[in-house]
Amino acid sequence: MEYEIIIAGGGMVGAALAGLLGQAGKQVAVLEATIPQAFSANDPFDHRVSALSRASQRLLEKAGAWQAVVAKRAAPYENMQVWDATGSGLIRFEAADLGEPDLGHIVENRVLQLALLETLKNYPSVELLCPARLSSFEVTSQHIAVTLADGRHLTASLLIGADGAQSAVRSLADLPYEVLDYGQKGLVCTAFTALPHAATAWQRFLPAGPLAFLPLSDPNACSIVWTLPADQADAALLWSEERFKRELGQALDFRLGEVLSIGERAAFPLRGLNAQSYVQERIALLGDAAHTIHPLAGQGVNLGFKDAQALAELILANEAADYGSLKLLRRYERSRRGDNLLTQKAMEGFSLLFGNTLAPWQMLRNTGLSTVNQLPLLKYQLARRAMGL
Repeated sequence: MEYEIIIAGGGMVGAALAGLLGQAGKQVAVLEATIPQAFSANDPFDHRVSALSRASQRLLEKAGAWQAVVAKRAAPYENMQVWDATGSGLIRFEAADLGEPDLGHIVENRVLQLALLETLKNYPSVELLCPARLSSFEVTSQHIAVTLADGRHLTASLLIGADGAQSAVRSLADLPYEVLDYGQKGLVCTAFTALPHAATAWQRFLPAGPLAFLPLSDPNACSIVWTLPADQADAALLWSEERFKRELGQALDFRLGEVLSIGERAAFPLRGLNAQSYVQERIALLGDAAHTIHPLAGQGVNLGFKDAQALAELILANEAADYGSLKLLRRYERSRRGDNLLTQKAMEGFSLLFGNTLAPWQMLRNTGLSTVNQLPLLKYQLARRAMGL
């Protein structure tokens, strides 16, 4: 089974890269362990969602998947309001001020992955192997030979690790990486509120961590991400439904009124990961396999899509090159490492700043938010950067 490129991981980022390459007729194999459960419009909202920037939307349009996403379920948001629980500091972004129809879309991860995998069927040169698990590989001067857990053998010029934070490709390649445990967990669920969300993403910075209410397609439904110290998150999972609804509404200062009902709750540990090298001969990492960041600004998957776009553009611009050559792959790493690292450190800095309970820092935060809110040009630049524009 011979290909030009093998992508380990058919999640959102890996499937997006396969779509970009498949459009150009590249012979691609995508290895994925499981396909998500089929989507129905009557399904309850999933508790894992992504906030897609305008740049990510354009990438998905280019990969041919955006219409499939919208046909399933996606919620545009037109405004964003951020405020500090320790004072009066507030900043609000509005799409109308930018001349844009919206600031981005909230999309369930399952919806996004299914739409991308369905789109791959339109590209004859892309083959989805599922179930398939990477077992080992051997690098030669001419290709990389991959062995799957079921004994199948594949060869290609390049193996791409898009297989998440627990990347098998990264592990088998022995690529070193650093992990910073933030000591926090992200508690997620769907919440239905008395007041409509008004197509607004709401985020309140609390001393224990930020709380985000992300608008869904139901006008009274939001996907919540509540960052808490790990022990507090575990305790909140055990609260009764009535107590959780009460505490959640209070944490958002009842901006959307009472929380009327909630979906299934879950919590996942928050860690920052940074691979010391994204590449070696015939191997490249992207997305969570190369880097993970604090979720407070929802930029994780958007960085992964930027990786996919950069790598696809490099491959397609070098048709005659050996895609697995270290010289070529280092160009991809140089194009992405700075942006990824800067965003990671910025999110860590914001988390520390807004988690500091000392009075001078509280005053600085609130003054800063209010000041920026009164500077239209700066707000404009910040918003366009967050949108990937």
